[in-house]
Amino acid sequence: MANKYEQFRCQPRLPKFAIPKRYDLKLKPDLSACKFLGAVEISLDIVADTKFIVLNAADLYVDCKSVRFQSANGSKGFEALQVELLEDDEILVLEFAESLPLGVGVLSMRFEGTLNDQMKGFYRSTYEDNGEKKNMAVTQFEPADARRCFPCWDEPACKATFKITLEVPSDLVALSNMPVAEERVDGNLKTICYQESPIMSTYLVAAVVGLFDYVEDHTPDGIKVRVYCQVGKANQGKFALDVAVKTLGLYKEYFAMPYSLPKLDMIAIPDFAAGAMENYGLVTYRETALLYDEKHSAAANKQRVATVVAHELAHQWFGNLVTMEWWTHLWLNEGFATWVSYLAADGLFPDWKIWTQFLDESTEGLRLDGLSESHPIEVDINHAGEIDEIFDAISYRKGASVIRMLQSYLGPEVFQRALAKYIKKHACSNAKTEDLWAVLEEESHEPVNKLMNSWTKQKGYPVVSARVIDNKLEFEQRQFLSSGCHGDGQWVVPITLCCGSYEKQKNFLLETRSQAIDTATLFGCSVSSDGPSSCWIKINVDQAGFYRVKYDEHLSAKLRYAIESKCLSAMDRYGILDDSFALSMAGQLPLSSLLTLMGAYREEPEYTVLSNLISISSKVARVVADADATLIDNIKIFFINLFQYSAERIGFDPKQGESHLDALLRGELFATLAVFGHDATLKDARKRFQAFLEDRNTHLLPPDIRRAVYVAVMKNVTSSDRSGFDSLLKVYRETDLSQEKTRILGALGSCSDPDIILEVLNFLLTPEVRSQDVVFGLAVSREGCEVAWKWLQNNWEYISNTWGRGFLMTRFVSAIVSPFSSDEKVKEVEEFFASRAKPSIARTLKQSIERVQINAKWVESIRNEKSLAHCVEELAYRKY
Repeated sequence: MANKYEQFRCQPRLPKFAIPKRYDLKLKPDLSACKFLGAVEISLDIVADTKFIVLNAADLYVDCKSVRFQSANGSKGFEALQVELLEDDEILVLEFAESLPLGVGVLSMRFEGTLNDQMKGFYRSTYEDNGEKKNMAVTQFEPADARRCFPCWDEPACKATFKITLEVPSDLVALSNMPVAEERVDGNLKTICYQESPIMSTYLVAAVVGLFDYVEDHTPDGIKVRVYCQVGKANQGKFALDVAVKTLGLYKEYFAMPYSLPKLDMIAIPDFAAGAMENYGLVTYRETALLYDEKHSAAANKQRVATVVAHELAHQWFGNLVTMEWWTHLWLNEGFATWVSYLAADGLFPDWKIWTQFLDESTEGLRLDGLSESHPIEVDINHAGEIDEIFDAISYRKGASVIRMLQSYLGPEVFQRALAKYIKKHACSNAKTEDLWAVLEEESHEPVNKLMNSWTKQKGYPVVSARVIDNKLEFEQRQFLSSGCHGDGQWVVPITLCCGSYEKQKNFLLETRSQAIDTATLFGCSVSSDGPSSCWIKINVDQAGFYRVKYDEHLSAKLRYAIESKCLSAMDRYGILDDSFALSMAGQLPLSSLLTLMGAYREEPEYTVLSNLISISSKVARVVADADATLIDNIKIFFINLFQYSAERIGFDPKQGESHLDALLRGELFATLAVFGHDATLKDARKRFQAFLEDRNTHLLPPDIRRAVYVAVMKNVTSSDRSGFDSLLKVYRETDLSQEKTRILGALGSCSDPDIILEVLNFLLTPEVRSQDVVFGLAVSREGCEVAWKWLQNNWEYISNTWGRGFLMTRFVSAIVSPFSSDEKVKEVEEFFASRAKPSIARTLKQSIERVQINAKWVESIRNEKSLAHCVEELAYRKY
């Protein structure tokens, strides 16, 4: 038997004998037994001479006697001779006694499956109804799990129409992609038939069955939009509803194409692995990404809801209407939806300065892509198991960043025209990366294909070095690696630069390894290394390009002056800081130079720049502590002083009518001051937390500073004084707001006592924490790292069994392994995983180990930096 169907095994794609055209699918979930029954009739076009039909199926029991093929052009029916489910390949092989007639026919079968607890396929989620725990049934099919719900051609290019029928208890709400066509009630059960869908891929099919409330609105052209959530939480859906209605209008205009379905439902699911999923017409979300509570949600939650809704609705065009041909082109879906969600958020909330915040996306992309264990934007996928791992910062964030780079190079009008053309051309079909480039090239008359191939086909990105020699500006590109090693990639780099002001802006393509340009020809005036400070040069204007820049000493000094004298845009101030941090980590810039540069940002007014300064200071403090414990006190004093100006400006209490960005900043700023042990912050936080425990509605603890206060509370906790920890757990148990629960989980690890950290980690594995939320508690203090690593090893079998089939598994590895900074730890990690690695974590494990090696190198270079102690002391006690 083993070799019988050898020709179908281990293939990346299904054979092309038969093409599905339409599915008539009936599902009957049993929510108490956690099982489901199903029946499917698939209209097929048999296009090659074959006795076999091969399609995807996994974790299903197929009733062999029910499998038959009925040819449309003859009355003859064919029974299957052999029905074989090959579990490893996730395929169902149907063998018939004779060749099937070419042309159209219908394949039918019955099957059953389990409503699993893995948050993929057709699964169960739990909720409380009047204190009673109940199950709901939910689907999550992307990337390759529709096959766990019904036998199908589970590949994005196999688009078909879907006629779905659900048989469910009559007191429950049952939703699918399309509006209800007919509903029949029969006692305790009802049968709901939905309208037939337009042509779509299997990964976008959806069904949800449970008890829900909803809020509703309509777009000006009559599309009904609803937000569904748990009973009693309907008001928390209003913000997302408003964003959705406005966003549909915005995209209709931008893509020059209306939303293609009669309705749009968005629904909050209590157990959900990803942030959200763009199922056609029925978008599913984590509660934290859809619900907004005026009283208890922070500004950060509001922004998260807006950008996630905008991202998922972008997919209704880019992904659902036009779909990637294969998972290699996943970045087209995700990178594009990420980029365009910022466009929508900027249209709806201009005061959020969201394009400046976009730089955080670019930085995450640059961070991952600076590893030699990164991967190109386009990845060959040879097995369904490999897809999960590419839903990462490369596909989403680097993807979005290179789209922003291209849009900035071609200009927004040309770009928009080309996109509308692309969507019109490939609507209801599939496309590859090259198809998008072709339309953009045709519209712009620029060599888009040549320019972009260097960014999507190879991994990594360049660092462009700039120096002035004899009135000439010399550029050189080299692949940037955080390890300090040199890679051999080369790119077509769109260079933009300005000199002394944004009026004098130039651009050109750097296509060779190096190039020198006469500054007099470029700017109409010569720029020399000893010229005045006001003749600064900033390269990669507003950080539009996905690359880093390294300046010579003269150019760097002038840029420091430009920062202090407020000549540069927020995006450029961000870029100089971020590039310097990356160069310092890679051993190409002394830490003392980075710290001196950070000092120039003391009066920085912009949220996004300060937010990056905050995260850089935390990373620097950690690596300095690993390198030389004697420096840590002075480093903390320096960082506390650095943030003092902003802390005094913004204050702990929200001000009437303040900006969204100030509200965001307050939380991050005071959390960091707490971590650095700032006395006044810790005392104030203790007082506010006490007031909150006595009265949950106190005005002393508004949502924006809760996380900061919880971090401060945990900083004070020790094994002998654990009252703060116990009180936080009490708050966790009492709240039913997911955002509050994740805020608390994210703060628990800030404690410096390893025994408490172990307790926190063990708490994560109890039923009190939903398995989707455990990842929020894995970031622990420096003092807790060793305990966390031991805990991961001791609980590996349980963790692997519980999370091993989804991408959340990768978060355990990266969160706990990456912070280390010694070669000994690399050996330990490699030894432990030698016999335990599975394909789904292979890439993450390599990347995490590489991060530890980078940290170890960085620690080494800090130890060898001669005047560092003197520099740190001087910065710590500088009088402003």
